Amino acid sequence: MLRLWGRISSINVRKVVLCAQVLGLEVERIDAGLSFGIVNTPDYRTRNPNGLVPLLEDGDFILWESNVIVRYLCARAGSPLYPQDLQQRFNAERWMDWQQTELNPAGSPAFKQWIRTPAEQRCPQVIAASVAATEPLFAQLDEHLSKQAFMAGDALTMADIPIACEVHRWWGLPQPRPAWPNLERWYAQWLSLPASRGVLNLPLS
Repeated sequence: MLRLWGRISSINVRKVVLCAQVLGLEVERIDAGLSFGIVNTPDYRTRNPNGLVPLLEDGDFILWESNVIVRYLCARAGSPLYPQDLQQRFNAERWMDWQQTELNPAGSPAFKQWIRTPAEQRCPQVIAASVAATEPLFAQLDEHLSKQAFMAGDALTMADIPIACEVHRWWGLPQPRPAWPNLERWYAQWLSLPASRGVLNLPLS
């Protein structure tokens, strides 16, 4: 049995849940983090010294870091989502790292202001700076997806999963955004998949 620790309101937990659902894996998920606590208990810290979610348990094997867990589940399942061709695989790896190092840090401040900060405490300047940093990255994605159907080529791979969760989070914010037709086409494919339900159709919290 696969056991996943983490609240579904976390984008990083959503990545793993979405991946598991695409793969058709049965996963027991236990709420942890923020109001659910658990992550600062000694027992949890021995398994994840960072005190963060998600945390995956596969029998005696313990793994943390969301994109690494996505890679592991895809490889464990022998899925085409984890490309066997070395260059295709690292093409997918590149976009997964880009999501963590570029897209997520740019968009997180606006998300935290809109969703996690009381209205009277929000800082419009923080939101504006986050929008200014994030919109060019989504424009980059739109340009990239004008040339191919999915992030790493003509088929869905593990690279598409973290990006889908970022789009879900950014498009759920109560603010206007430019038209990105290629990105919208790509995301519509995600929303048409039954595996996206319970993840990409949830409101932000």
